[in-house]
Amino acid sequence: MTEITMGQALTAGLRSAMGRDDRVLIMGEDIGRLGGVFRITDGLLDEFGPKRVIDTPLAESGIVGTAVGLAVRGFRPVVEIQFDGFVYPAFDQIVCQVAKLHYRTRGRVKMPITIRIPWAGGVGAAEHHSESPEAYFVHTAGLRVVAVSNPQDAFTVLQQAIASDDPVIFFEPKRLYHAKGEVDLDADIADAPPMGLARVAREGDDVTLVTYGAQVTTALDAAAAAEDEGISIEVIDARSLSPVDYRTLAASVRKTGRLVVTHEAGGEAGVAAEIITSLTEQCFHYLEAAPQRVTGHDIPYPPAKLEKHHLPDLDRILDAVDRVLDRPNSLSEVAL
Repeated sequence: MTEITMGQALTAGLRSAMGRDDRVLIMGEDIGRLGGVFRITDGLLDEFGPKRVIDTPLAESGIVGTAVGLAVRGFRPVVEIQFDGFVYPAFDQIVCQVAKLHYRTRGRVKMPITIRIPWAGGVGAAEHHSESPEAYFVHTAGLRVVAVSNPQDAFTVLQQAIASDDPVIFFEPKRLYHAKGEVDLDADIADAPPMGLARVAREGDDVTLVTYGAQVTTALDAAAAAEDEGISIEVIDARSLSPVDYRTLAASVRKTGRLVVTHEAGGEAGVAAEIITSLTEQCFHYLEAAPQRVTGHDIPYPPAKLEKHHLPDLDRILDAVDRVLDRPNSLSEVAL
């Protein structure tokens, strides 16, 4: 095991995938000589050359459209969208081509495209640099959508996404790029848990807390704070947002009888709403209280100085835990 950052784990995952399969190539704005704005692709141009590490024009629709053509011809392109808010110009290509071609051709054409998106807020960035657009893609049939929360998953799940014959939207929480963790760099992706499975990040008995991405860290902090009050929170990292591993989530809800879901994106028609609805359908007779969601506000992402008021924090999560346990204010006072 080696302790590295999530950013380094992503680089290692790309290097491993490219070394294993000559059909894998990466493309995006500034990913070659610069190594990407977050330096995730740093050094790969020297290792694999300009035919496999391709600097593109500033044209997201053109980048993804080119990846579609490459996939049709048997390549496995990995596209980097420089920032989350820049994916919208490519939305037509992703929804109308990437997600549909396998179905439209009755399975004759595969779309093994991985679209990496540095994602979400908490880094004090400018407008269009802290978006959470996952619900758009979760709603689009034909796409797999995953979100990583730690260096080990960054390393293994990225390789699994690249190896998949399905198109994968791969969300990387940019505020965790420098977070460190133990990574088995010799791990065989065939032995790793499938990327469609959720992960129980912390076991508990009283409340199920479901989240993904950078919010996993916040959820674990909330669980630690609740423990001081004698409350046992089970934290589940969903990892895959489409498809969702409802078997793992439902097993937890049947054990605890209470559910809270949190994410950075707005609440209206968001991932939390879908997870709560599906788990209510599956676990209605086990629920002891109405499920709660803790999300970003339904507004355009605010200026950097105000984002701390927008992002779900430990206190807001503990307030939701209070409500499902019918314990008004007690846990939030601990957080303060």
